[in-house]
Amino acid sequence: MGKVKYPLYFSFPALAVFLLFFITPTLIGFYYSFTDWNINADQIRFNGLENYIELFKEPRLKTALINTLIFAAVVTLMQNLLGLGLALILNEALKLRNLLRMIFFMPYVIAPIVIGYIFRAIYHPEHGIINTMLDKAGLHFMVHDWLNDPKYALFSIIVTDLWRVAGFSMVVYLAGLQFIPKDLIESSSMDGAQYWQRFRSIVFPLLAPALTVNVLLSMIGSMKVFEMVMVLTEGGPGYTTEVFYTYIRGMFSTGLFGYATAVNVVLFILVTIIGVPVLMAMKKREVEM
Repeated sequence: MGKVKYPLYFSFPALAVFLLFFITPTLIGFYYSFTDWNINADQIRFNGLENYIELFKEPRLKTALINTLIFAAVVTLMQNLLGLGLALILNEALKLRNLLRMIFFMPYVIAPIVIGYIFRAIYHPEHGIINTMLDKAGLHFMVHDWLNDPKYALFSIIVTDLWRVAGFSMVVYLAGLQFIPKDLIESSSMDGAQYWQRFRSIVFPLLAPALTVNVLLSMIGSMKVFEMVMVLTEGGPGYTTEVFYTYIRGMFSTGLFGYATAVNVVLFILVTIIGVPVLMAMKKREVEM
């Protein structure tokens, strides 16, 4: 049976929505990033590259950049490791595997703001579950003010976000595992291949499409983190957990709209510069498989 071809104009409604709600605001944002738009301006004037020159002189933005990259790198790596591990375990014939799949995926459907408030209570220095359990277990030396200590604040946010997103990666990997022919696994097992050998030579290569989706989505999502940081630390203590979007929010709240828009454009370019090569490299790996 041949493929059905639909008229091109069927795509017009989707293209119109994409143009209206993505392309147009993006172009407008690019324009305003080259202006002196601020809360006190009587008239918006074009100021060229002044906003971009100023933002590269700002040490607070450098801190936000470093924190964003650290957060994105750790979350992307650990989210995929945890998601893949959970998928491999819950792909086996376990009695409660459907229940466990639901439990691990459930945090992803909860709003990040809600999760942030839950973990604020968990991390509370005096009444939080973590410190209470450590204290009762005789591990008082491990008790910390997790969100107000600069050494642990960013780590605590990363752990919280991993708890939220690992289930999503698990579901994507589970979907990929369903497309791997069982006959291929069984025949390799009959030939004497051990579990690790089957995973390395058959399962992991055939999971390339799922890996591409997970890495790209987790990387982009973690680079745009905002709600979790805002609820847990608001970028503090000091600016030790400042990320791009908390910095942008701070600039918008002070009325520096043109400058804040320029920072947003820089983030857009940064995500593109990192994301496109990663996508191309991983798609190439899919072709080679």
